[in-house]
Amino acid sequence: MRKAINHKLISPNYRRSGFTLTEALVASTLLVIAMIPILRGLTGANLSAAIIEQKSRSLSLAQAEMQRLTAQSIYNYGVSLAQSNAVLEGSYLCNVSDTVVSSDLRQIAVSVGYDANGNSTLSASETAVTLTTQLARRW
Repeated sequence: MRKAINHKLISPNYRRSGFTLTEALVASTLLVIAMIPILRGLTGANLSAAIIEQKSRSLSLAQAEMQRLTAQSIYNYGVSLAQSNAVLEGSYLCNVSDTVVSSDLRQIAVSVGYDANGNSTLSASETAVTLTTQLARRW
């Protein structure tokens, strides 16, 4: 009696298809190792975008506040414009300093930033933008 021979196993032209378990594990490991720096880079880019958005919004709010104060000083030059922790929009806060330089000249500094810790106080580390100008009395 002769045994049946499987010609596919001994034929030199036969090719197996698919991956072994070892090949799949190695490929998965390499993929995970490659993904770690990519994810770190995306996290850093997201954080940078949020910081840029906060600084841009702070600049826009500071410019608007400076224009408001400049217009207010035309009619009420003698009134102090100083304010602390004024809410401009959402969690954006504003501090205004008003320094008399001479009887006809004042220096105004507007600082705006995002209240990150939620304590309703704008600290130096939260200040994103500070604009300074001088206002002269108009006769």
